[in-house]
Amino acid sequence: MSIHRRTVAEALGTALLLATIIGSGIMGERLAFGQVAITLLVNTLATGAGLTAFILAFGSISGAHFNPVVTLAEAIQRRLIWRDVPFYIFGQIAGAFAGVVAAHLMFGEPLFFASAHIRTGAAQWWSEFVATFGLLLVIEGCRRKHIAAVPFAVGAYITAAYWFTASTSFANPAVTLARAASDTFAGIRPVDAPAFVFAELLGALAATMVFRWMAPAVRGNNRSGNNRTGQQKRKLKALF
Repeated sequence: MSIHRRTVAEALGTALLLATIIGSGIMGERLAFGQVAITLLVNTLATGAGLTAFILAFGSISGAHFNPVVTLAEAIQRRLIWRDVPFYIFGQIAGAFAGVVAAHLMFGEPLFFASAHIRTGAAQWWSEFVATFGLLLVIEGCRRKHIAAVPFAVGAYITAAYWFTASTSFANPAVTLARAASDTFAGIRPVDAPAFVFAELLGALAATMVFRWMAPAVRGNNRSGNNRTGQQKRKLKALF
């Protein structure tokens, strides 16, 4: 698959993800009349379900990263060549902002307006580290033995992380930057976004290093090892 097609897939998938995050936040706020718990529940369920669907839809084209830290982790693990990384990240960030525009248009909001939603402090930054650390562990752990479960595992994890982290689990630099351009329930002040991104990058790097140490990739020339590798490749092709 050409890098241009994969970049478009990343952009479209990330755009749909942001449209889901922002749009469900706006809808939840309007229907719940200020009841934050209900709004968060609506936002959570829509995001988890949408993310699962988008990974299934675009996985066969680009791998459905929709997240710069996932792309970087794939490159570190040598499953993505480094020269493709800038294309993926550009597509993800551009798609994220396009998704914000799509959501705002659907609900009659300005195309972009800086968020005033305060999300700062050590607890929030630690939450983003933990959320991203857990996300990368889930992806890596499932793709080693249960590749077909990755979309469902990621959707389930993000659904849970919305509620067990103080930050409501952004866990994605592209999502964080785009949400700073939406003064809605899902927004984050632009001044708070860089610390979130830094925490996410640290969490992803830590998870990648920990998993490489904890469960190093098996290498060998024995027949059973080659058979297992072939089976995993066939499973990956069947899913994506």
